[in-house]
Amino acid sequence: MIIRGGIVYDPANGIYGEEMDLFIEGGRIAEEAAGPELDASGLLVMPGGVDAHSHIAGTKVNTGRIMRPDDSRMGTEPRNPVCRPCTGYTVPNCYAIGYRYARMGYTTAFEAATPIINARHTHEELEEIPILDKGALTLFGSNWTVLECVRDKDLAKLAAYVAWGLRASRGYGVKIVNPGGGEAWGFGANVKGLYDTVPNFDVIPAEIIESLAKANEMLGLPHSIHLHFNNLGKPGNYTTAIETLDLLKGVQASRMRQVVHIAHMQFSAYGGTGWKDFESKGPAIADYFNRHSHATMDLGMVLFGPATTMTADGPLEYANSRLLHAKWANCDYELEDSSGVVPLVYGRKMPINAIQWAIGLELALMTKDPWKVIMTTDHPNGAPFVNYPEVIALLMSRPKREEEIATVHELVKSRTALPTLEREMDWTDIAVMTRAGPARILGLEDKGHLGKGADGDVAVYNLRPDEIDPSRDHALVKAALAKARYTIKGGTLVARDGEILSAPPGRTYWVDAGVAEADANRLMADLKDKFDRYYSIQISNYMVQDAYISHPNVIRAGLQVREGEDRSSHALAREA
Repeated sequence: MIIRGGIVYDPANGIYGEEMDLFIEGGRIAEEAAGPELDASGLLVMPGGVDAHSHIAGTKVNTGRIMRPDDSRMGTEPRNPVCRPCTGYTVPNCYAIGYRYARMGYTTAFEAATPIINARHTHEELEEIPILDKGALTLFGSNWTVLECVRDKDLAKLAAYVAWGLRASRGYGVKIVNPGGGEAWGFGANVKGLYDTVPNFDVIPAEIIESLAKANEMLGLPHSIHLHFNNLGKPGNYTTAIETLDLLKGVQASRMRQVVHIAHMQFSAYGGTGWKDFESKGPAIADYFNRHSHATMDLGMVLFGPATTMTADGPLEYANSRLLHAKWANCDYELEDSSGVVPLVYGRKMPINAIQWAIGLELALMTKDPWKVIMTTDHPNGAPFVNYPEVIALLMSRPKREEEIATVHELVKSRTALPTLEREMDWTDIAVMTRAGPARILGLEDKGHLGKGADGDVAVYNLRPDEIDPSRDHALVKAALAKARYTIKGGTLVARDGEILSAPPGRTYWVDAGVAEADANRLMADLKDKFDRYYSIQISNYMVQDAYISHPNVIRAGLQVREGEDRSSHALAREA
């Protein structure tokens, strides 16, 4: 395929709005190619979008669907010769997820949290999502084996467990949610900060976070730890956020990337002593990121309208349900973690919601380096992902922000810095925040750019960047980004002007990490005992088999033997 004459934004390769042709051969970007041509003359061209944090598969998502029959009737689309039937808005079905991302020019999305024990279900849903390449982050923040290794200060065994957990779940990286809180919640309690003791294990969240960060770097995983702070969603929690970030300043990254990625930072940038004096601390968080380089974040942007909150932070969702008098679902995953689901609606005239909305924009606009902050709505917690064009329009246009501020609760003017912010992002900023940045943060070398050998994932939009002013023409920007002129996935034209033309299966990324065989053997002896004594299933029925992933993309990490084969990972598989 040849894409002719587009105005290309590819920040990872130093291309900032150059008119050029793109060539795709064998599904990858090439120096030249023969084949059908697409006319992109003068149109905005970027790599396919990458969403590094979204809840798109697994038991939490399915629970949300069950709890929201009203939601399932929103956004229904009938079957057609190419597409399966679609339902849902905040929790769309699997088919709708793939089609709707592709319509916006996105080609890759990662599920943000899955317990190992439920990973088969996660992969069954990932398999049903068409078009997108995807992966899943595996939960480790409250697992019994993690807590015991941290208590015993056995980093080698902890690294072995992380490697085994990623292989067992076919997971991509280490997700930590309210570390220690999931275990405490099994006893009706929670941890309130970095130095509260986790019941029955004599460890504290600070030790869990630091130990998992070090184990992550021992294994050389492509992605850093992916952290959901303690005290998330509570007034005054910005102090916990900064304290936690400081904790990790001394950890050395094993790759050219961050040491920690912070999930949905908006929910941890809160000031005040309670909801009555609730205020933004977005400026303080942005200032921290401007002064330090060991961390990155995604926004977790809140937008007004219906949402379905879901997280492995079980006590948070219980608190939400009591505060809002809302429906609530809870689950505890044996020796691993907990979760909750609460549907809600964010209101423009609700002071808390209006301030939350402003905080997400503050974080993006006040963090100077766009490579440190990427765009998400923590779908579907802050808003469904289909609202990304609205976020981009707000970031690129101060007049649009002023129009919106005039419609929200007046406390936004006194308790946030948003009305004073003049910055308007440009197309390079947007390409970084939605493409190059997420790919770099995740460690996806073939994504987020258009250099030779990159995946042939390209988005072409009905916008002429040389002719429009995003500040003034923000409505045009939003409309164009909602329906890409062309979305090309791996060299295949999958969408045109909002119509899905083809729905090929995507690949699933997972990491196969190796450790010393002696450490693997120590771990397996312990795991066999745990499964015999505590788990409801046998270890032989626990692992995700290869049959669950029909198009795998396996990334090697950890110790490797000379032949390039991971000896200890295969030893773990044999033992299991």
